[in-house]
Amino acid sequence: MKSIKKMMVLLLAMLLIIPCFSGCTQNKSTSTSGSTERTVTDMAGRTVTLPAEINKIGTFGAIGVLNTFVETMGAGDKICNEGSPSFVKTPSWSKYQYLFAPQLPNCLPFQGADSEVLMENVLSVKPDLCLTMDSAMTAQLEAQGLTVIQLSWTKTEDVKECITLLGEVLNKQDVAKDYLSYFDEMVAKADKLTKNIAEADKKKVVYGTISEFKQPHIIAEWWIPEAGGISATSAARTATTGETLTYTMEDLLQWKPDVMIVSAQSEKEKILADERFVGLTAVTNNAIYIMPRVAHVWGNRTTEQPLTIMWTMNKLYPNIKSNKDLADDIKYFYSHFLKYDFTDAQIQEIIG
Repeated sequence: MKSIKKMMVLLLAMLLIIPCFSGCTQNKSTSTSGSTERTVTDMAGRTVTLPAEINKIGTFGAIGVLNTFVETMGAGDKICNEGSPSFVKTPSWSKYQYLFAPQLPNCLPFQGADSEVLMENVLSVKPDLCLTMDSAMTAQLEAQGLTVIQLSWTKTEDVKECITLLGEVLNKQDVAKDYLSYFDEMVAKADKLTKNIAEADKKKVVYGTISEFKQPHIIAEWWIPEAGGISATSAARTATTGETLTYTMEDLLQWKPDVMIVSAQSEKEKILADERFVGLTAVTNNAIYIMPRVAHVWGNRTTEQPLTIMWTMNKLYPNIKSNKDLADDIKYFYSHFLKYDFTDAQIQEIIG
């Protein structure tokens, strides 16, 4: 009789234990569901299998542009590498960059002084995703078994393809769609504000390292006209397909720019100290403005380009684009996309 009772107790215990095992197994499988590998095609035409989760993003080569893309997607906290030495040594860049991605000062650099990849650092961090704009760098990273997405921005509209691809890669398709709408709306807004400016009243603008007679970024030939200006270098661009345009002092004297836009205070000081520039209208009228550098240099390829247009318009035609309107545009962009709220003082500093 006792043996029968023991058998019954044992069976009852087993019946109670089985559901526990079943429940544990079910919880384990549920916790890992929803994280699956995905395949995308990047802008180099490469088919790339993405990891189930992307928590660490390494940026290589055009770090300034790539960081801005990631930050605009609201993923700045995932960047896992310090900027290149040239950026790190530029307080005007790190000043704002570290607000958008505070972890950067504590990250290892992935590139050296000559832009060479510091592979030991890269492999020690092992980013889930590497972003590049260079085929050779893509191949170098891919050879180490790293997941690489290559972006490209050669034409103005490429920014939209870059954002769309990153939306897919980072599972932030809604953010990508939001940015594309914002971009188109801002360009349409600029067109509306400048449509009544007579051709004869449009100001002629020269942008770049003017003391060395260089226009470094061909995209300026887009944002200057969008702001209602005339790019002094546009005609000369027809003779070259390169990114950087060089010209002469004679060209500058012939163009007679009303406005000069430069990338640094030191460049403005060089122009003002050089007697060759004294007779130019822009110098006489002190119409030399320093292009903002926030997430990236606004005159370069950057997701901030709609702000570049509005800022330039403000300098050319403050009666059309007021400081207050520009401040509102700046505040919205960084709060909405980069998730950082600038103070009024910071915005005024950016406006310049």
